[in-house]
Amino acid sequence: MKYNKIFILFVFLILSGCVGYSSSGVLGTGVSIALDPRTIGTQIDDSIMQKNLRAKLIALNTGYMLNVKTKVLDGRIFITGKVDVIEEKLKITKLAWEIKGARSVKNDLRIKEKFNFKQSAKDLLITSQLRTAMIASKKIKSVNYDIDTHKKKIYVYGIAESEEERSEVIKEAKEILDVEDVITSIFLLEDLRVIKN
Repeated sequence: MKYNKIFILFVFLILSGCVGYSSSGVLGTGVSIALDPRTIGTQIDDSIMQKNLRAKLIALNTGYMLNVKTKVLDGRIFITGKVDVIEEKLKITKLAWEIKGARSVKNDLRIKEKFNFKQSAKDLLITSQLRTAMIASKKIKSVNYDIDTHKKKIYVYGIAESEEERSEVIKEAKEILDVEDVITSIFLLEDLRVIKN
């Protein structure tokens, strides 16, 4: 009887650990890993790389955790956010390249400026409009994308299942009012190192 309770507790701990991981999902958006077009192995590799980079940023002890966002897709590292000076941008790029398994680093860090509420509100509205358009579109699997907007420039990261889907995402972004530029890092599923069977 005692062993049965220990066995049940052990199984519960293992399963609760699995549920916790699977709910972190695509690019940390809270979607099940089953919807991610990458293999579980690639998702785990990307997650480890992202955690290693975050650990390096924390070790610098300069407040980067609050101002810098990182994403890893198929070994490709994307960095967005704000830093005080250009030297910090270069330092973070170097740290990213030092991560084992890094295939490329795209650094879209910006130098901090005085806070502008009006501009921030516009950027938030643009991001919300694109997210809504992607969810409404039957041609786009919106859970596979992350969006960031700064000074009317939209940055879109993600994985498209076809060239048609990638084109549709770009088209939706360009149709949003007040958008000045669309910068995409959208990979086709067939271009990834390892794809699901």
